[in-house]
Amino acid sequence: MRCRFCHNPEFVLPAKKGEQPYEKISEETFFSFLQKRKGLLDGVVICGGEPTLQPDLRAFCEKIKKQGLLVKLDTNGTNPTLLRSLIDEGLVDYVAMDIKTDYTQRYALLQISKLYGNYCESIRLLLERKVDYEFRTTMIKNYHTPERFQHMLQRIAGAKNYYLQAYRPQKTLDPRFDGKQFTRDELEEYRQIAATYVGRCEVRG
Repeated sequence: MRCRFCHNPEFVLPAKKGEQPYEKISEETFFSFLQKRKGLLDGVVICGGEPTLQPDLRAFCEKIKKQGLLVKLDTNGTNPTLLRSLIDEGLVDYVAMDIKTDYTQRYALLQISKLYGNYCESIRLLLERKVDYEFRTTMIKNYHTPERFQHMLQRIAGAKNYYLQAYRPQKTLDPRFDGKQFTRDELEEYRQIAATYVGRCEVRG
């Protein structure tokens, strides 16, 4: 998935990897860090990029759980098979899934037509409530119109938690991306729409 508005292009484009502002941390260093803070930390957030692309994600989650810590997974929902197995095996305690846009805009923004069925399956999986979860959308003016927004909400109707996040037009995967930022008041109007579809909706950021 290469969303044009992605704010972490250094994770997506091979040519950009050298621009990452930090060094890669080894697994040994990571688990040593957890051991030193035993009793101080409650859990670990696994985010990305897209974590489910990593072949050793299950093993990584197992090691964290053996430390007695909770695991939160951030995902775009394109790998429902792995997501379901992680949930069924008790390897994740909370899942945050991005709801990017509505069906009609997936080609222009996401370029993931082949993965759309997977995306919908992940939504259905979380709506089963076998694990605590949230859906979230980065709201972009000119792209998230009220009509498209309601199409998105129909897909997640009945969801427990839904969060709206403000898009920040600073650094994007596609430098020509022309999205604009909603004001706080405008996001509040969208929040009120969402509240008629989901259990709880809040604005973040």
